[in-house]
Order: sequence, then C-alpha cells, then structure tokens
Amino acid sequence: MRTLNLGILAHVDAGKTSLTERLLHAAGVTDRLGSVDRGDTRTDSLALERQRGITIKSAVVSFVVADVAVNLIDTPGHPDFIAEVERVLGVLDGAVLVISAVEGVQAQTRVLMRTLQRLQIPTLVFVNKIDRSGARVDQVLRDVAAKLTPAIVPMTSAVDAGTRDAAVSSDVAVAADVLAEHDEALLAAYVGDEPIPPSQLRNALVEQAKRALVHPVYCGSATTGAGVAELIAGIAELLPAAKGDADGPASGTVFKVERGPAGEKIAYARMFSGTLRTRDRLPGRSGAEQKVTAISVFDRGGTTHCDSVSAGRIGKLWGLGEVRIGDAIGTPRRGPDQHFAPPTLEAVVVPRRRADRGALHVALTQLAEQDPLIDLRQNDVRQEISVSLYGEVQKEVVQATLAAEYGIDVDFRDTVTICVERPLGAGTAVEVIGEPHNPFLATVGLRVEPATSGAGVDFRLGVELGSMPPAFFKAVEEAVVSTLRQGLRGWQVGDCVVTMTHSGYWARQSRAHGTFDKSMSSTAGDFRNLTPLVLMTALRRAGTAVHEPVHHFRLDIPADALSAVAPAVARSQGVPQATTTRGASTVVEGELPAARVHELQQRLPGLTRGEGVLETWFARYAPVRGEPPVRPRADHNPLDREEYLLRVARRTG
Repeated sequence: MRTLNLGILAHVDAGKTSLTERLLHAAGVTDRLGSVDRGDTRTDSLALERQRGITIKSAVVSFVVADVAVNLIDTPGHPDFIAEVERVLGVLDGAVLVISAVEGVQAQTRVLMRTLQRLQIPTLVFVNKIDRSGARVDQVLRDVAAKLTPAIVPMTSAVDAGTRDAAVSSDVAVAADVLAEHDEALLAAYVGDEPIPPSQLRNALVEQAKRALVHPVYCGSATTGAGVAELIAGIAELLPAAKGDADGPASGTVFKVERGPAGEKIAYARMFSGTLRTRDRLPGRSGAEQKVTAISVFDRGGTTHCDSVSAGRIGKLWGLGEVRIGDAIGTPRRGPDQHFAPPTLEAVVVPRRRADRGALHVALTQLAEQDPLIDLRQNDVRQEISVSLYGEVQKEVVQATLAAEYGIDVDFRDTVTICVERPLGAGTAVEVIGEPHNPFLATVGLRVEPATSGAGVDFRLGVELGSMPPAFFKAVEEAVVSTLRQGLRGWQVGDCVVTMTHSGYWARQSRAHGTFDKSMSSTAGDFRNLTPLVLMTALRRAGTAVHEPVHHFRLDIPADALSAVAPAVARSQGVPQATTTRGASTVVEGELPAARVHELQQRLPGLTRGEGVLETWFARYAPVRGEPPVRPRADHNPLDREEYLLRVARRTG
C-alpha cells in the first residue's frame, strides 16, 4: 500500500477542519461527523482549540482511500500560527488548499499558495462552502486563476450554489490548453485538426499534477458532503505517494513535539529514508546518546505501537528527552530552512503573582519546545522573560494556555518590533593573559567585520588550531554566539564574520602535593568570561546600525479609493513601487515597515468601503529611519567593563 502525507491548508474560517472531519467520515474512520461549533472535531483536541473554534496546533490522523494510506495533517489557518504550518511543509508529499466560496481568495491564501509553489508541493484546490448564501463559485475560480495561479484545471462544476441543495457535476472537460503548455506532444495535438483522446488528456493531467505544474480545482461543501467524493478520488489519483528507500540510511525530520500525560516528550517525525527502530540510539544536543524507547505509527484514524517506522511514514517517538522541533533523525536532509517570515513582535510576560516567576519560566520553556519561534529571552538583571510573537491572537492563546494548563495568570507589556543589528565596518580588540587589567587566565583577540545579508554569524580561526586545547576554542565560539544575541543597542547581531586573531593560555599546574591550582591554570570558563569583553570592544570599534523588518505589501483596492489610500500608505512610511489599474480595481505594491502594518490594516476598511485587501510578507531588514530603538540588556553588560567584572569576576582587576 502506498503512503501519502497530505497537508490541509487554508485561510482562517475557510472550513479546513470541517473538511478534515468530512474526509475521515467518508473514509469510515469516524461514525459521527465532528463539528467545530460543537467542539468535538477529531483534530482539534486541545481544550483551547475547542473553546475558540480555531486550530492552533497541527494534528495528524490517518485514513485509507483505494490503495493509499493517507496521513492527513490539519494545520492552523490564522496567520499568527503560521509557524505550525512552517514545520509541516517540509514533511508533505501533497496538499489541499481550501478556499471559501463566500470569502474567496484571502491574503493568507496567497501567502500559502506562493509557498507551496516555491517548494513545488503538488496541490489540489478545494472551493468549499458552495452551500452557503453568498457563494460565488465562478468569481472565486476567476480569482484563483488571476491571484494564485493561471495553471488551474477545474474538475467539478457547481450547480445551484448558494443553497443547502448545492451539488456538483464531474462532467467537466479537462483544460487541454493549460496542460498543453507543459507537454510538447500534447501541444502539437492541441493545435492539430484531430481531437485529443480523453485518455491522453487524463494521463497528462495525472503526470503534471504530481509534478506541481498544474493545480486541479474541486468545488463542494464539507458540511453537506457535496463534491467530497470527487476530491477523495483526486487525492488518490493526482497526488504522488511518499518516496524513500526503507533499506537506505536513516534520515528523518522532527516536525512536532508534545508532552504526554506524565510530562514525557513525544516527537513526531517523518522518515524520508531508512528505518528507525526501538532501542536505536540517536545523538542528543548535549552530546549524550538518546535511546528510542517506543514508536507508534498512524493507522486508520488511530495510532498503533510497533517496533519501527520506515521511509515515507510518520511516527511518534518516545525516549528522546533532548529532542526539539527541526532536529534530524539520522542523516540530516538538505532543504529550505524557513518558508515564512520570523516573528516580528516581542513582549514581556509578567506573572500576576510574584510567586509564579519560577513556574512561569518552566511553563514557557515547555511551550518553546513545541514552538521554537517563541524564542524565550531571559533577562536575569531585570528578572523578566520576553517571548517572540506573530500577533495579538497568538498572545491571547499563550496567555490562555498558561492559565488553563499551568495555572499561571500573566499579563503582557512592552510589545515592540524585533530589530537586528549589523556591523558597519571592521573592529578588533585583544586582551592578553597576565596583564593587570585582565583578571582572566586567557588571551583572546577578535576581529568583527560585515558579511553578506543572511549570512548569520560566521566564526573563524585566524590562529593555529593546535595552539591551545580544543575545549578553549569551543568556549570562545559559544561565547561569541551567545554574546551577539545583544549588540550595542541590545538587538541581536547578524550578518558578520568573527575571526579569532590571538590566543593564549596557562597550562594545567599543580601545587607541591599534586592538587590542581585554578589560580595558576586556564580553564574554559576563563575564555567564556573574557570573550564578551573582547567581542563588544571590537564591535563598538566597528559600529553597528539597527535594522527593522520591512514587508512587501500588495494592496488590492477599488480604483476610486486610490486618492484616499495613497496618503495613508505614506503616513505609514510605505513606499509604493508599482501601481496597476484594471477596470474598477487598482493594485499597489511596495514596501512597508513591519511595525506599521497593523496601523495600515486598521485604516484600510474605512478608506475603501470595506473592499480593500492588504497582503504583506517579509521582504528584508532595512536601516531604521531616525533615532534607532534600544532594547534593555538581559546580560551582565560587557559594554560596561567595571559592572561586568563586578558581576562575573567579582573583582575590578
């Protein structure tokens, strides 16, 4: 039996979870159709998901159709939880993109489709809710072709859309002109005099859909079941099965981590090659090995414990105490690291009861295991914890989760846009062992210089590798990475090269009776503590510029609203780059600081009679205009030598 790992993606309220329930019911997995309104859906298992009627965490459930075992992954639709979608994309063989026949193509729909196309994930489109009042199937199909992709092949036609009796017909001629664009033999037949055999068109459709060259479009209703049988047939026929050699080297990816009833970690992993078995040992983050103690695989709506999980399948793994999302199983698999923009907001989380501070840190650490983009930032000096966020809804969910699952009531304050720092030039600094002002038994010299955009932090050795023990070099490298989380103005420093130019140490020495003497011997701690002083001195000499996230925006507005919208874009520091008018609609594209996106979104409905659509996505980081913002430091402040030494070395030297 073939395996297909299928993702269900959509903008919020398109009916994605309802479609998942309908697919499970049609496949015989469930006897009763789950309802989002009743809070009894199979994939929305969290209490908070059922209360709010939205998907927050991705969920996996399986069913069988024809000779295909489908692992269906339901993903969140709200933009604030795009990180959940991010993690799922790398494990998919195919996808179904759900669009509401009432709301039509939304900004989130465009972001998802653009990403699916970039990753070349074969995708079917399902136009849902044809039974709803206000359904406009023909217009939605035109919008799909105009706003998502022209390479669509309508597979069903709606009949009497907009009523509870809405039905679909599968008697639709396959779009030969669309298929001919990717098939020379078909193109020759298309322009010829003879009709193209239906079997040739069907074969071309199957082959091109599996290569993500065209996107079949189905219409129906998850509520009534109209058109779902046709969609299920399309899933089995038009999407490719999982590939991978079960006898090859083990290679997989962890895309989800949750905790079981006893607090144990459970990792969800997709295997791309080889076979992982119970009692297999995997390297942990600390260097120690972790043993897989149990495995279960998804099977016909539930999970089954087994001894192994092989290529193409998704398994739940127990025993990996140090595992985190994104970890490789066996041989790492090359692929795009990130599909969507990182979070652009940061907020301080404050417990309402001071006694909850310790418990809050533990709770947020566990939430960060499930969502690494939360990115905890502990400020020991101010006794505060900050988290990275996508938006207000995610903030509300974190707050509700802490209250419901951990009994901790919190507030959020000081929400700011996350900026970065980049070096302006080159800077060097050296601290030599034995000199009066250096209290550490180490010599460290560093040079900081700019690198290309997106390069991150590149640590290099400009000294002989054998000039001192490897543990000391490792301590310097780790200290460089951690120190650059806060630059001259408190923001993370990236896109730079840090080269170690000087090194020196005192070898291990003992007193007369063979006792190790720390005061005469260098340790890794000396290098770990000295490096921040040297690095920040070099960085100060290089100088940094604060950069803020900038989004590319696309405004689709009525043509007669342009004169009112243009000043609003300018007030939000937006820079239009292209304006196109087609009939009664105008599209404006350009760039906009991420911090001003919400402001423009708030103004848009009143300026466009509610008809304007704003779509934004991360474009780049750009220098901040005017006075750069400063973020309070969360370390011992190596920019202030006296304060740093008092806190770290407990002496001023």
